[in-house]
Amino acid sequence: MTIHSVVIQKLLTTNSHIGRQIATHHFKQFTYGFRNKQAIIDSEKTLICLRNALNFITCLSRDPSSSFLFINTNPLFQPIIDEMTLRVTTLSPERASNLSKMRGFLTNSFSPKKFRSRNKKLVFGPTRMPDCVVVFDTERKSSVLLEAERLGIPIVGLVDSSMPWEYYKKVTYPIPANDSVQFVYLVCNMITKCLMLERKKKEGEKGIGRKATSREETESTSESKVDSSNDEVLVIPYDSLVPISGDIAETKQLLDKLVVVKFDGALGINMGFSGPKSLIEVKNGSTFLDLIVNQIQSLNSKYGCNVPLLLMNSSRTHDDMLKVLEKYSSSKIDIHPFRQGEQTQLELSVSEGGVDEWYSSDHATQFLSLMNSGTLDVLLSQGKEYALVVNPDNVAAVVDPKILNHLAQNSIEYCMEVMPTALTGLMNFMAGSLQGKFKLEDFTANPTQSSVKKFKFIDTRNLWIDLKAIKRLVDTSALKLDDLSSLKLFEKSVGITIPHSRFLPLNSTSDLLLLQSDLYTFAEGVLVRNDTRTSPTNPSIDLGPEFKKISDFNSRFKTVPSIIRLDSLEVTGDVWFGADITLRGRVVIDAKPGVKLQIPDGVVLKDEEINDARDI
Repeated sequence: MTIHSVVIQKLLTTNSHIGRQIATHHFKQFTYGFRNKQAIIDSEKTLICLRNALNFITCLSRDPSSSFLFINTNPLFQPIIDEMTLRVTTLSPERASNLSKMRGFLTNSFSPKKFRSRNKKLVFGPTRMPDCVVVFDTERKSSVLLEAERLGIPIVGLVDSSMPWEYYKKVTYPIPANDSVQFVYLVCNMITKCLMLERKKKEGEKGIGRKATSREETESTSESKVDSSNDEVLVIPYDSLVPISGDIAETKQLLDKLVVVKFDGALGINMGFSGPKSLIEVKNGSTFLDLIVNQIQSLNSKYGCNVPLLLMNSSRTHDDMLKVLEKYSSSKIDIHPFRQGEQTQLELSVSEGGVDEWYSSDHATQFLSLMNSGTLDVLLSQGKEYALVVNPDNVAAVVDPKILNHLAQNSIEYCMEVMPTALTGLMNFMAGSLQGKFKLEDFTANPTQSSVKKFKFIDTRNLWIDLKAIKRLVDTSALKLDDLSSLKLFEKSVGITIPHSRFLPLNSTSDLLLLQSDLYTFAEGVLVRNDTRTSPTNPSIDLGPEFKKISDFNSRFKTVPSIIRLDSLEVTGDVWFGADITLRGRVVIDAKPGVKLQIPDGVVLKDEEINDARDI
């Protein structure tokens, strides 16, 4: 029996899986369904959330000045919590049961004389704001949740199936479970062990002194040697990959080892869209999220496999995504939404600095953080061996069994999908050799016109990763959020030059025009390019600031023009397009300041420069 099975069995013995007769809408993501009119909580997800909470508490305890406040009003829990606080010597009210009668003990703590004079008989514990509040009976302590959220204090709390949404969303690290005495004892025991283990680590670091310093120097020297040896990446053309077998059963066995991870942390603010970027309508009423769900669902139906979808949401997108996921309840795909930890969000937001890019574009690092939170053990126990990490902006991302088969046959741990920045020179090299090695400095994830000459490859941020390799790195504590060169951590890594059909980012309304035009169609969630276009490249489209917002974009196009034979389009000024317009060659439309330029219905523009209505 594996360790994971033992832990799950332990959770079941505490009755943590037995919910209540009512299961709120937002809590259904943690349940299997109902039995005997009671909600059944998924112990796998309880374990994931519990590990997330313990990981946060452990990381916070590394700061010597950090403090924790444990809130409880249930007399059955109090002896357990008193024993825990006594062992770890952390901050705890001496009479926590009285806190149920007192509101404002956090928000009013800045004026202790006035506040304590009204509660003279109460021994008030906190003398300063705690760094974390742990609530064991969240339904009874709704006022604590409101105060802690107002003060920006992270909350770890047990949540049940009947907890209202207005209180549930305030819990930073929810633990879905039945608040039985046995489960509370288990949680307190695990918190105690985590804090005691962290304390022993600190004492050990102080005791070994010079020996630790010499060891660190040795490790840093060995790491530098590994880094120098892993400074090159083997790049393989996609066409050189061996095709998959025509046996459906063999392909099913291969796909059953895969899980798809998609990050939905960004909002569409740069396109005037206030919701999650995945909910932007791409074509014919289908959103970006609809496309990837339809794609995986079609794949599961075709091969009879089970490829789940993991959605990593931010605190700004999680609520909206939970509401949208309800419409996929009848689909043949397992969708598991997760919310990224607040600590990770803060660090990455500072590094990026942008409003729309609140979360780091290096989603590989975020994926490693997700795997380190407990999800990895669950996936491995389900027989999953590989993960496809999808670029949140890439509409053309597709699950390709051909790439997955190459990884499995060659024991590749890390594979990134790349594209050449220039067709000349590099393509001649690829034609003469099936593979070649390139340095990491030859790759860029943010291509610009000036970087085309400097770099040789564009990193599309679509990744294929071996979960067993992640497990090895987790066990050796090799994963670090600040290590952006995560590729160096893996023993065998490659890059695959993919065709243009696998990479089409959606970053502006100019990209949206390409997708909504007759240049592309979607079949079972997969992007299909129109065969009638002879040019191998897409037309260059540059829409002015008047088209920046999606609402303005939709209002200025009565229907999207035909661009099958278009080479480039540049639009500036107050321009409005009619219906059934055809654009060919090079078209420039520049409306003069203060002039509204209307392009009539049914007009064909070919190699023209339009400045006013008389030029049409």
